[in-house]
Amino acid sequence: MAGRVAGKVAFITGAARGQGRAHAVRLAEEGADIIAIDACAAVETVDKYPPATEEDLAETTALVEKAGGQIVASKADVRDAKGLQVALDEGVERFGGLDIVVANAGIATYGMSWELTEDMWQDMLDVNLTGVWHTAKAAVPHLMRRGGGSMVFTSSIGGLKGIMQVGHYVAAKHGMVGLMRTMANELAGHRIRVNTVHPTNVDTHMIQNPGTWGMFAPDDPAPTREAAMPGFLSLNALEVPWVDPIDIANAVLFLSSDEARYVTGVALPVDAGATIK
Repeated sequence: MAGRVAGKVAFITGAARGQGRAHAVRLAEEGADIIAIDACAAVETVDKYPPATEEDLAETTALVEKAGGQIVASKADVRDAKGLQVALDEGVERFGGLDIVVANAGIATYGMSWELTEDMWQDMLDVNLTGVWHTAKAAVPHLMRRGGGSMVFTSSIGGLKGIMQVGHYVAAKHGMVGLMRTMANELAGHRIRVNTVHPTNVDTHMIQNPGTWGMFAPDDPAPTREAAMPGFLSLNALEVPWVDPIDIANAVLFLSSDEARYVTGVALPVDAGATIK
């Protein structure tokens, strides 16, 4: 039986680990070839968790190949439009086209809105919003040449509601929704669909670190995953503290497949009910 995205080529940013890796593996399991990039380097203002590494990206490569997919993986930063374009073009040349785009790369930092530094604000918008625009801008001509395709941007519940201590993140994720809705209209005539996914907290390095745990267990001098769990649980309607990367990857797979051929301009929560609380 053919896979749900058999014969398609997918470009995924932030693919070294976490959600990006899950997307790459899941799409490969369903027949796609993968063009994967990750900065594999620190962003100066991100100090709560370590950056992905080239070793992480190599592991993604191995997992995609184990799943039966072909992959071209390279180190590229979504803030660098030229470098991103080169990486994408090399992958398209290898595989012969492009059908699916998953603009997933993102960062998280924390602080009350009026206490954020200029650098924290700018890094956040540069990666989480401008980086998505760079990804889409680089990919659209390839999708047009293919005669259509799908773009999925990874937003957040913070793209649908306000969340304290991440005003810059929320602003970027809301901005992404506006970009998605506009591009869905602009590209509909080219048979290119554009959607966003909106996870609640996901079980990845971005939240599973002492700095983030401390936000949910502020009275604990040495916060742990277990100590933070009640705080995470309180965010969701369903009784889970966070969802798994595969839960988001399954949504991305659906939106990228022909099953969603008439789904465009949609902000899809995968959030355990967080946005209705």
